[in-house]
Amino acid sequence: MTMPRLVSNPLLNKAQTGTLVRESLGFHESLPGYAPTPVRSLPGVARQLGVRSVHVKDESVRLGMPSFKILGASWATYRVLLRHLGLELKSSPSLHRLKEELAEHPGLRLTAATDGNHGRAVARMAALLGLPAHIVVPADMVQARIDAIRSEGATVEIVDGGYDDAIARSAALASADTLVISDTSWEGYVDPPSWVIDGYSTMITEVLRQIERGEMPRPTAVAAQIGVGAFAAAVVRGFSEFEGTLLLGVEPTEADCVITSAEQHRITTIAGPQRSIMAGLNCGTPSLIAWPDVSRGFDYFSTVTDADAADAMRALHADDVISGESGAAGLAGIMAHAAGLGLGPEDDVLVFSTEGATDLANFNRICGIELTSL
Repeated sequence: MTMPRLVSNPLLNKAQTGTLVRESLGFHESLPGYAPTPVRSLPGVARQLGVRSVHVKDESVRLGMPSFKILGASWATYRVLLRHLGLELKSSPSLHRLKEELAEHPGLRLTAATDGNHGRAVARMAALLGLPAHIVVPADMVQARIDAIRSEGATVEIVDGGYDDAIARSAALASADTLVISDTSWEGYVDPPSWVIDGYSTMITEVLRQIERGEMPRPTAVAAQIGVGAFAAAVVRGFSEFEGTLLLGVEPTEADCVITSAEQHRITTIAGPQRSIMAGLNCGTPSLIAWPDVSRGFDYFSTVTDADAADAMRALHADDVISGESGAAGLAGIMAHAAGLGLGPEDDVLVFSTEGATDLANFNRICGIELTSL
């Protein structure tokens, strides 16, 4: 088994990272059920780590969905459809007005590749806008996540291969009436993934406001899980200017495409398939559009095992936070590498639980409980 590792980022250059986008917040505020998600204290985890405090941004419920992904998917969908319809971005973006415009342009369809939450979020946006959705998933996706996507009214196509194969298939579906909403980029396809990152800015803006209001202390260490890098890029944009704050990027040992790329000083595809229980992070190639921020913004990159993720899920649950495998990965990185990072009693740590228990059976098995619903 590959052992976890902690690597000082050889490409670190926080002065050359991007800045948060603010327009997406107004759009999200127009969506039904919008409210900022809470920041929760984790006193048990703080005692275990020997630090002053640990707080988690809890994304187990976001706009009626069990993950943060709706933030990026909704904003990217909005921007893609505006461009397709030849419409300008308004100062007060609105889902309702976009739906009215779409009524004059029948026949459009949305498609996306996913390892779970992003595809479900795209399917939800399609349903809200009255559009069909075709979601492509890798062969090893658990049935519960497939069922969740189908519950949004989407067609699900299962490809023989991993996440990168699903990405390739979704890209091949693009046409004049099938619009790809991807959270990763490739040559010639960069705008929608950049809008996904911009959508995640809403969550980071909420955190910054919560810090300003004293709902949590200014963090000295922030951990972010990395898949292709879209969420991680948004974290970098929000915190790279925090002097004295250490940023840690976290990947599964089996899906360490970013840490490998940093060591190679270039985007590198690793061999697959990736089969970590952290399904949302099972990615073999970093996003072209996220790479500049991710590669320059983290002080350290780390990897964690499935056992580390399970330990973090149990630690979160002990502090009354329900988190899925990918959702607990950031905390797993902190727990596995606290000593190497030099964390101590003067540190205030911030992590992100990016999803709830999207695989309820596995959550129950890991945490030794019998939840029937969330």
